Amino acid sequence: MRSATPIILDPNQKQRLEILAKSGKTTQRAAQRARILLLANDGHSNMHIAAELRISRPTVILCRSRFLKHGLSMLNRDETRPGRKPKIDNKIISAILYATTQTKPKDATHWSVRSMAQAQGVPRMTVQRIWKLHGLQPHRLKGFKVSNDPDFEVKVRDVVGLYLNPPEKAVVFSVDEKSQIQALDRTQPGLPLKPGRCGTMTHDYKRHGTTTLFAALNMLDGKVIGECMGRHRSVEFLRFLKRIDAVTDAELAVHLVVDNYSTHKSPAVKRWLKRHPRFHFHFTPTGSSWLNMIERWFRDLTVRRIRRGVFHSVKELIEAIKSYLANHNNNPQIFTWTKDAETILAKVKECKEALGTVH
Repeated sequence: MRSATPIILDPNQKQRLEILAKSGKTTQRAAQRARILLLANDGHSNMHIAAELRISRPTVILCRSRFLKHGLSMLNRDETRPGRKPKIDNKIISAILYATTQTKPKDATHWSVRSMAQAQGVPRMTVQRIWKLHGLQPHRLKGFKVSNDPDFEVKVRDVVGLYLNPPEKAVVFSVDEKSQIQALDRTQPGLPLKPGRCGTMTHDYKRHGTTTLFAALNMLDGKVIGECMGRHRSVEFLRFLKRIDAVTDAELAVHLVVDNYSTHKSPAVKRWLKRHPRFHFHFTPTGSSWLNMIERWFRDLTVRRIRRGVFHSVKELIEAIKSYLANHNNNPQIFTWTKDAETILAKVKECKEALGTVH
């Protein structure tokens, strides 16, 4: 029989291996390899070492060869192993990718894993692996809106410039109305959350009326001025403007970012603005509510307080909104705009080119 290549350790290596073999903090893999090398250094055969440590002979042989090749660095490191060779033919992958991105099934708007598998004559798991590898999710669809406002660029630069570089001796508010907030009551009480089960809520409901929340987000400190009203006409909007006027420092200019709702441009509002020259309106482009930062706060209000709420009356709904507003203002969150106008306009241009439109 061919004898094993002898293992000869210097005193430092032997001392280190003895410490690793006895230490309780050493990983089992490193400790086993240390014991193999110590026994091999004492001149024991592979069969003896395997029997002594109750491991296989190939494990001992592999440990010896790796020590001779890498030294003690092999104690906590395994050599890389080749992965399994792909079993899916490239032609099948190309066909599935083309069909997914360029075609639709005859009786549906998009492909499913099973319908694609049937059309291509492959197992459904093959389709699923290919889609996952290439980041394809045909069942998902994202909404978008490209503004067709002829003054889109001018308005974007105006609003974004106001967010990033607000004027001195001025306060900037993001203003809008959240209209038709419904006081919804469920037809049956739901079950509470518990381990292993989510909370429940009936799909049907009772309507008890609506309210409209007028809100102004202070871009400097994150606080919100809010007031619930029964309707959202120019009369109510003027009342809200007067409240903003009353609670802000009279020596400061007031810049309001608003959308293009007709209430914000009514003759009564225009006359009021002429009488209050410290107020300045900055209109977002049409179809661009994402430019109005108060919409971000409205989303939090909806998700955290309204959507899963149960309200037996409009009064109860208003009290819930007031409570949320007060808690927010006690510990306000500042919403910071980060994208400059050039970045936004470049992205919108790319979007238009991809759509092939002339919005």
